[in-house]
Amino acid sequence: MSPRFVNRLARVGAAAQGVLAGGLRGLEKESLRVHRDGRLAQSPHPVALGSALTHEYITTDYSEALLEFVTPAMPSSVEALELLTDIHRFVCAELDDELLWATSMPCMLAGDDSVPLARYGDSNVGRMKTIYRRGLGYRYGRVMQTISGVHFNYSVPEAFWPVYAELEGNDEASDSLRSETYMGLVRNFHRCGWLTLYLFGASPAVCRSFFRGREITLEAFDSGTVFTPWSTSLRMSDLGYQNRSQERLDIPLNSVECYIEGLLRAMRTPHPDYEAIGVKVDGEYRQLSSNWLQIENEYYSLIRPKRVAFSGERPTQALRRGGVQYVEVRALDVSAFDPVGVNLDQLRFVEALLIYCLLSESPLISPDEQAALERNHRRVAREGRRPGLELERVDGTVPLAVWASEILEGVAAVAELLDVAGDGAYSRSVQLQREALREPDRLPSARILAEMRARNESFFQFAMRMSEVHHEAFLAQPPRPEVQAHLVQAAASSLAAQHAIETEPQLPFEDYLASYYAES
Repeated sequence: MSPRFVNRLARVGAAAQGVLAGGLRGLEKESLRVHRDGRLAQSPHPVALGSALTHEYITTDYSEALLEFVTPAMPSSVEALELLTDIHRFVCAELDDELLWATSMPCMLAGDDSVPLARYGDSNVGRMKTIYRRGLGYRYGRVMQTISGVHFNYSVPEAFWPVYAELEGNDEASDSLRSETYMGLVRNFHRCGWLTLYLFGASPAVCRSFFRGREITLEAFDSGTVFTPWSTSLRMSDLGYQNRSQERLDIPLNSVECYIEGLLRAMRTPHPDYEAIGVKVDGEYRQLSSNWLQIENEYYSLIRPKRVAFSGERPTQALRRGGVQYVEVRALDVSAFDPVGVNLDQLRFVEALLIYCLLSESPLISPDEQAALERNHRRVAREGRRPGLELERVDGTVPLAVWASEILEGVAAVAELLDVAGDGAYSRSVQLQREALREPDRLPSARILAEMRARNESFFQFAMRMSEVHHEAFLAQPPRPEVQAHLVQAAASSLAAQHAIETEPQLPFEDYLASYYAES
């Protein structure tokens, strides 16, 4: 642990007991709808779930078949996880003869044409969301967009900021101090976020159908499954979202303004390959633009600095208006061993890791360091469990196990502070990860492969079995009555809200789109 981190942690703990406890946590979890035979559902978004355009908790991501469940920011991970569980119970009861797929890597696919595009109605905002997704399909392929994940949104408690400002010699907890501190967190998470891929990666194998029509670059596990022996997260490898198409994007993390300008530059700069696709061809939009990014959210990263946007406000506009308000961790695979894809120990550990990143010294990232960090992420995703694996950092190469132990020491110190008024739950979550570091067979990625071998299962059979087990568990216990009633009302209200949007006068779509980009 660096002296500055130890000093900051001690001063924060001494200044106000429990000042780091609390904060806000939110969850976003994606799940494919599949038939009982494992094929991707082709049916529209179920009406009983409301409008994917306007529902607060239940929407779709890339495909009509890719559901996304969203909790609001809540005072504890326990409450967020309870609500996420109730949403799953509600949805499963409305799925008729369909299941929610239990893993990040998708089910049995029949190529890009088998992935139905998400639809959001006839309003300009709805059309824009669909066209954006059509563009993703042209750029990266629709199959890649069926990969699912879990996102964890986190902000430190409001009571932390005045304490921290005083300790850092600032007169007040200004927006600029908050943004600077959160951007330091983001930089440090880029430095050590590979640890979340190592500890929680749960996608070491994939169905051969994922590669239909493309070269398979993985090894054969069995006739229907390909894998890499030491991988942790194929989802976060160059096979999935950390794809090479975005490698040349220069999105600096050294200040919030640099970050904003990097995103805007990518949205304004033409990309030759995307120009070849065309924007509007034969009267139909293929993509929103032919630039490096159609919108800010196309840029994929382990973590994003964010602010809640006003209606009609773009992410970069929200950041420029008020600075960073919270961070969104996007590095978590869907865990097949947990019904909702994530568990409380994971969330507690990630929270403590984020605070460790926030309080640690965070030098600016040079282009050379950024390239090394990206190599680390790819290396851990593809071969993280390989014995003796080494990673790059500014002081040279270091064994993964050594660096991980150093990070865990700091995270454990944060966990102790979080447990001051609690029951030791944060410290236990860190201890579980220490044990997994010592015994890599405990890692989810290793457990999946071991279970497949023990049961003589393909990846498809393993994922199908877990999907059925979780589905029956959700059906066996309905949501809490008050949540059930709220979700029923939310579905009806969302349908009415979409109807109201579509009955409003609409600009010609070309004018709407021009206005959208003009505000950047």
